[in-house]
Amino acid sequence: QVQLVESGGGSVQSGGSLRLSCAASEYAVGTYCMGWFRQAPGKEREGVAVIDTDGSTNYADSVKGRFTISQDNSKNTLYLQMNSLTPEDTATYYCAADVFLDSDQPPCAEMLVATTEEATKYLEVWGQGTLVTVSS
Repeated sequence: QVQLVESGGGSVQSGGSLRLSCAASEYAVGTYCMGWFRQAPGKEREGVAVIDTDGSTNYADSVKGRFTISQDNSKNTLYLQMNSLTPEDTATYYCAADVFLDSDQPPCAEMLVATTEEATKYLEVWGQGTLVTVSS
């Protein structure tokens, strides 16, 4: 089974930057729809960015122009470059992958706006999460 391990979280001041990494076992990156999601305390998990097997990307409106999702197939690693961070970006960030074929699998881009239930159903493998704290 594919396993995902996030790293790179930490504390940063407003306006700062962080780069999150998601190391995948086997050869998952570039093979599956993958994405970054975040969850703040007391709030629902929300999609941040997704990347499809063809390299196409989609972003939440709240992070467009500030965050960049990318992948390095040779290193089997998914990245999330986060710039111009604000306190509203404070959350636990998770990477996830669609590794199994679902009969009703929606397009990768739709996972960005999926409900928590839908996201966990169609993106079967999740990392343990990494905490990002942005102070003012």
